[in-house]
Amino acid sequence: MNSPRYALLIIDMINDLEFSSGYQLFPYALQSAKNIATLKERLKKHAIPIIYVNDNYGKWQSDFRYLVSHCLKENVRGKPIAEIMEPEEDDYFVLKPKYSGFFATPLQLLLDHLQVNTLIITGVAGNMCVQFTANDAYMRDYKLYVPADCVASNTIETNDHALQLMEDVLKADISPSSTILT
Repeated sequence: MNSPRYALLIIDMINDLEFSSGYQLFPYALQSAKNIATLKERLKKHAIPIIYVNDNYGKWQSDFRYLVSHCLKENVRGKPIAEIMEPEEDDYFVLKPKYSGFFATPLQLLLDHLQVNTLIITGVAGNMCVQFTANDAYMRDYKLYVPADCVASNTIETNDHALQLMEDVLKADISPSSTILT
């Protein structure tokens, strides 16, 4: 097997959480954001590419920088998470129209360009966009890490179920983020 060439995917963490179950997701997403930020900082020291993969929320005339600005400057539920997860100039981003980061996006082209073969997938929601992205990554033969402490869903039970599926079916390593590249 080739030596691992990693990328960190941060799924939907730039998010205003202004939807009906956003209040339910918020506390879990906030804790995950803190863990992702720590992981991101460590991975940057290893020159691992950081890729924000974010929903466009049906706003086809917006862009990623607008989403970041909206979440940081408006009085929205997700602002504390956006403050923790604010992208840096050298981070990459991909907007997605649906649940998977691969569906109708240039993510595959970017990963090929970066010569990535191993993905560390983090973000929200574990049972939706994280899982859909992991499914598509698995079908593309990526080795997967989905650190359990960096993924959040509306409930702990739902999140644990999604993680278990990703471990069992997709062969994802769901060990805590502290075990990655230490």
